[in-house]
Amino acid sequence: MAIKSYKPTTPSRRYITTIDFSVLTKKKPEKSLLLSPKKKTGKSKATGMITVRHRGGGNKRKYRIIDFKRDKYDLKAKVIALEYDPNRSAFIALLQYEDGEKRYIIAPHQIKVGDEIISSKSKLEAKIGNRMPLKYIPLGSFVYDIELVPEKGAQLVRSAGNLAQLVALEGKYAQLRLPSGEVRNILSTCSATIGQVSNPDHENIEIGKAGRKRWKGIRPTVRGKAMNPVDHPHGGGEGRSPIGLIHPKTPWGKPALGVKTRKKGKKSDKLIIKKRK
Repeated sequence: MAIKSYKPTTPSRRYITTIDFSVLTKKKPEKSLLLSPKKKTGKSKATGMITVRHRGGGNKRKYRIIDFKRDKYDLKAKVIALEYDPNRSAFIALLQYEDGEKRYIIAPHQIKVGDEIISSKSKLEAKIGNRMPLKYIPLGSFVYDIELVPEKGAQLVRSAGNLAQLVALEGKYAQLRLPSGEVRNILSTCSATIGQVSNPDHENIEIGKAGRKRWKGIRPTVRGKAMNPVDHPHGGGEGRSPIGLIHPKTPWGKPALGVKTRKKGKKSDKLIIKKRK
């Protein structure tokens, strides 16, 4: 997959880059797998007040129902299309099972139309796209779409280009090195998919212009230090002034930028072997 750049016909066009979508094979989504969710950003229809800051507008988009559980066990599924999903950074793959049912999954990197993949609760070939419990996956393998609770569905490692590595199996736990650098115990009965999440070039995209942010539904953000003291802890002062605080704050006075927000004494602390970077 490649990054696409453009001739500088306008000042902003000079810097814009996009993903080359030639790898995708289907433009229109599967109608039976679509939802039309209500927007929950921007202003409240009831009060007219801004309930979510810096959000609003943007292109209309429909939600694609993604199968995070992959619970059609021991049934072969054929990849019949690779598609763009406006709701996530990764591409999605449309599967057709042997019984005719169609489902979307997060596409693994380097999968192609026509490939066959399978999900099972027993041992399978460690092939890209196959899904099975962690206890059956060979050590050192790269995985994504990882469960935290058996049969709840994938919760970890779902965004573009991400992968985790299975580093050890000890008793009822599997040790995984996550994209953040954290090494963590996860029940070995939890399932994961072999491979890496598709669209690894997503991180190299240059937005290039303000308008492209607006298409995404992101509105302009005013700096706190440009406001009045009544509006933000950073506000006020004569002329250009620093924030005037030891630590940066949110508009509601809570510490920001680099402050750890994980609660102390969480039950899952005992499962973390090495904290993230």
